[in-house]
Amino acid sequence: MNRIEHIGLMAHYNQWMNRKVYAAAGTLTDAELTVDRQAFFGSILGTLKHLMLGDTVWLKRFAEHPAGFRALAPLSDIPTPVDLKQLAFTNLSELSAHRAWLDQLIIDWANTLQESHLDQRLRYHNMRGVAGEKPFFGLLVHFFNHQTHHRGQVTTLLTQAGVDVGTTDLLALID
Repeated sequence: MNRIEHIGLMAHYNQWMNRKVYAAAGTLTDAELTVDRQAFFGSILGTLKHLMLGDTVWLKRFAEHPAGFRALAPLSDIPTPVDLKQLAFTNLSELSAHRAWLDQLIIDWANTLQESHLDQRLRYHNMRGVAGEKPFFGLLVHFFNHQTHHRGQVTTLLTQAGVDVGTTDLLALID
């Protein structure tokens, strides 16, 4: 598997897992979704919001890549989050619809990537405004790893709430 295929696999894994997580979360009440479970982002809904906000921040940074990815153009209509704990989407239904849209955007964009894009360096500013520059492929790995990390937290919170997400292993998608 080359790097482009790997990114495509991770984009599909992201969508697959988010569908599973949101379906599982949808079996809980609003109160159960928002109860503080002592996780880093408090609740199940808080952690799901963080994931969506983090993905938005990174995708907007990726839109600044010298390749000028047209597939990320729809993000220009969305404000850049200023805080990864900010209020965004007050209920699971709204968040789920946006998540589905964002996941398809990620897949569509991943399908436009070329090997030559991956070795370029991307300049960006972190949430505190500090400038950084890193190899684009490494940032993509971080992007997908961040999703997996926090979805792992959500699946734990869901399990503690008595909801089974089912299989979560990437292995299930590898042919």
